[in-house]
Formats: sequence, C-alpha cells, structure tokens
Amino acid sequence: MTPLLFSRFRLRDLTVRNRMWLSPMCQYSVVARDGVPTDWHLVHLGGRAAGGFGLVMSEGTAVTPEGRISPEDTGLWNDAQAEAWARVVAFVQGQGAAAGIQLAHAGRKASTHAMAQKRDGTISAAEGGWTAVAPSAVAFPGLDVPHELTAAEIAEVVAAFGAAAARADRAGFDLVELHGAHGYLIHQFLSPLSNFRTDAYGGSFENRTRFVREVVSAVRESWPAGKPLSIRFSGREWAPGGWTLEETAELARRLGPLGVDLVDVSSGGVVAPQERVTVGPGYQVGFAQEIRKLSGLPTAAVGMITEPAQAEEILVEGAADVVLFGRVALREPAWPLRAAAELGVARHAAPYPTQYLKGAWPRTDPVRERRNADR
Repeated sequence: MTPLLFSRFRLRDLTVRNRMWLSPMCQYSVVARDGVPTDWHLVHLGGRAAGGFGLVMSEGTAVTPEGRISPEDTGLWNDAQAEAWARVVAFVQGQGAAAGIQLAHAGRKASTHAMAQKRDGTISAAEGGWTAVAPSAVAFPGLDVPHELTAAEIAEVVAAFGAAAARADRAGFDLVELHGAHGYLIHQFLSPLSNFRTDAYGGSFENRTRFVREVVSAVRESWPAGKPLSIRFSGREWAPGGWTLEETAELARRLGPLGVDLVDVSSGGVVAPQERVTVGPGYQVGFAQEIRKLSGLPTAAVGMITEPAQAEEILVEGAADVVLFGRVALREPAWPLRAAAELGVARHAAPYPTQYLKGAWPRTDPVRERRNADR
C-alpha cells in the first residue's frame, strides 16, 4: 500500500500530489528590498519543489509596508511584488508542486532587526524603521509601544488582505494561507494578553474574533472560489489567561462557512519571552487533532516532525490531514525523497524530478545505473 504521506489531497479544485508540505518560514533576505522576492526565494522555494514537497508555501508575506516583521521581508502590497512572485510560482508549479503564499501582518512585532543582524528591539526611524500598529497600545516584550489602530484603520488593513489575495491570484498561486499565529496581528486581536480594546473588536470572544472574520471574508471575496484558503493559528498559548485550544476550535468551526478550508496548527508567540513551552517531537500534533475533531475542518500538523515514520503515523492515526515541515526542510531540501526510500515507495511513485532519477533509490539494475551515470 502507498503510505498516506504519498497520497493525493484535494481542497476545492486543487489536488496536491502528496501530504508533505513546506511550512512558511521567513527568510529575512537582505537582498529583498521594498518587499520584492529575489533569486534567493526562487532557489529556496524551487529547490523544495524539486525535492518532492507537495505544496511549497512562501514565507509570511506582508500585506502592507508596516506589516513587515523586518525591512527584509517580502510583501504583496503592489504589482511589482506580484510580478516577481509570478516567476517563483511558475518554477514551483513546473516541478509538479502546488504554490502557496502566507499573507501576514506583524502588528506590534513589526519593524524589528532581521536575525542576521543579531540585534534586539525596534528599528528606529533613523535606521529605516517605522511605528508598528496593533489592537492596543501595549508593547510586545522588548519592543516599542505600537500605535493603537482606529476602527477606520482596521478597515484599511482588512482591505489590504483582500487586495493582496487578488494579487496572489494574478501571480498564479494555488493556495492562500492567513497568518493568525505566533503573536502577529490577527493573533494579537484574538488574545486577551494583547487585546485590551473596549469597542467592537475587544472584550468578548465574539468581538476579539471579529477582525479575523472580516479578513477571511475580504480574502474570500478576492480569491477565486475554486482555490483553497487556509489559516495558521496558535492552537493555544503557553501563558496563563491566554488564547485557548477550545477557542481555536470554536473559531475554526465558525470560519468554515466563511470559506476557510484547512487549519494549520502551531502554538504560542503572543508574549513569547514569558511563555513556558513544553517542547518535544510532535509536541503540537495533539492540538491539530483536537481542532480537527471539534471543528470538522481538515488540519495540518507542524512542529518537530522530522522522521518519515513519525509523519506517517500522524496521518494514519487521524491526527491531521497533512504534515508541514519547517526546519528539517531547511536542512534537507529533498526530505520527501528520503521519506520515499525509508517508507518503501517505489521509485516510479516517488516525486523525483526527471533530472534526479539517476539518484533514485532503490536501484533495480546496478549495471544499467553505472552505464547511465557514465553518460
């Protein structure tokens, strides 16, 4: 039998060749100026498509300039960025993979130094930084106090998500994911630890989830009906009084009718320096399983999933519908090809590019393989 990892997965009109997907991971590429992706993004994402991943997801891509985590982040707030993304998308799809993009807004975690700079804190205006925005004028630990969004400004951000989704469609992306996790803007509205508003966007569960419901509706209006929409949530926070797993499941259940097709489940981030995270192999899988059960939506599991047998077991047990790979994919761009070998997938059924077939495992005819290698 074909391992579930190598079975196709369908969402709306999109059929993905397998259930091993590349997780969105910020690149903080110093050559990315004004949000425009570069050859780095082509090689990074294209290499994972050639490496056999079923769907390749871009890094968190800002919908407004002030929504970037750092000045080196990619964006999709103008057509020049969309044109640059189209080149990346075409190559990814040319390798047989689907192309996804994660649309994001960093909120109060914006205007920070990229990892390579090894500097903490907010970038000053003199250094090219900007004033971050947030649901409330309360700083993320270690960063400057953000500007509290007015109701009119919230509407502008909602519209920006919708406009970015329209550009993603023109660039040819197959799937859009909304970044509602890790303490960024959507998550900031959800969490009682970062949202202290007293208007229609704060207080009750209904009010704290209003922003994300408006974003989903705006994106779904701009995004073709046949293309799927996913959302990444922090299934729970690792701090007292924060956003809970039960709230995530209930919100996911409500977003299904609004057009969300899959929930990508991570955890934590809204007050990261104060959180006490219990980390271990597959430590977030149980969250994906619970949300899948309670919401009725398909889920994706992510987080310290590194071995093929481990990933296969997640699917076999029904804990999730797809598995996303992050850091292990940075180390092993062709991780799915290793998984094929370890799980006994026949070489003709493994996602090898034609150019890599000489390296396929297992080799069935050593003499012929040597002859081909000498050509």
